Amino acid sequence: MTPFTSKHALAGSIFAGLIGTVASAAAQVAPPDFSSHQAGWAGMNGGGPFFEPVPGVTPGPVTTDPAHPFVPNGVGKQPTFRIADLTNPNLMPWVKEHMKKENDEVISGKKTGFTPHSSCQIAGVPMFMGYGGGNPIIFLQTPKEIWMIFSGDMQVRRVYMDVPHSANPNPSWYGESVGHYEGDTLVVDTIGLNDKTVADIYRTPHTDKMHVVERWRMVDNGEGMESVFTVEDPGAFYRPWTAMRRYRRVQYDDIPENVCAENNQQFDYLIPVAKTPDF
Repeated sequence: MTPFTSKHALAGSIFAGLIGTVASAAAQVAPPDFSSHQAGWAGMNGGGPFFEPVPGVTPGPVTTDPAHPFVPNGVGKQPTFRIADLTNPNLMPWVKEHMKKENDEVISGKKTGFTPHSSCQIAGVPMFMGYGGGNPIIFLQTPKEIWMIFSGDMQVRRVYMDVPHSANPNPSWYGESVGHYEGDTLVVDTIGLNDKTVADIYRTPHTDKMHVVERWRMVDNGEGMESVFTVEDPGAFYRPWTAMRRYRRVQYDDIPENVCAENNQQFDYLIPVAKTPDF
């Protein structure tokens, strides 16, 4: 019988290390391919770009005032606009005051309850997650960048992968989004947002201190997707709130080019119009 020596111990350690490396590599989950098989992602919960609460997580998003229930199109009843429930204790006083004025004007018929995007304005974050109704969201993924394209009017978000945030990004419509993969999940962190957008379909205002973290992953064996996100804004909300948006896979042979044409006669958020030519 050959005696056990230090050489045998070394060889055994190397072999065990190789086995451990292979097992570790096998256990790693490949990053999700949101664009595989020319997929687009359409909203599952219907009725417009609203956000759902995440079960067991509070506080959640703004919801509908039960005294003014929302009635969507196509159900055989008179459609209504969404009226925000202002009993939400997470809204700061100035936010409630702003939204009450909006609610009162919509209820009285003085104005409509459309969002700025109805007049082709930029969605911003997190409102972008609400899209994907009849016009799905499409992902283009590369190692360095991910583009999220809303096919309704070709709005594009750019997520820069595996890089830190800038020290002081200038506020912009879509802010600065950086991302990384955590197993089967795409994590996106966005700062540097301006205060010209709204946070949701209830036209909830926010400040330029808003910070949004999203977690995108495929569910239902790749036939569905969900985005769970947390919104922090110490100038508008007492606590960070969490919501989600769910999507279903739709196939695309080609990405259609859709143009958003403003309608300044029916919507409250107007596109600037020049009264005299500038040439």
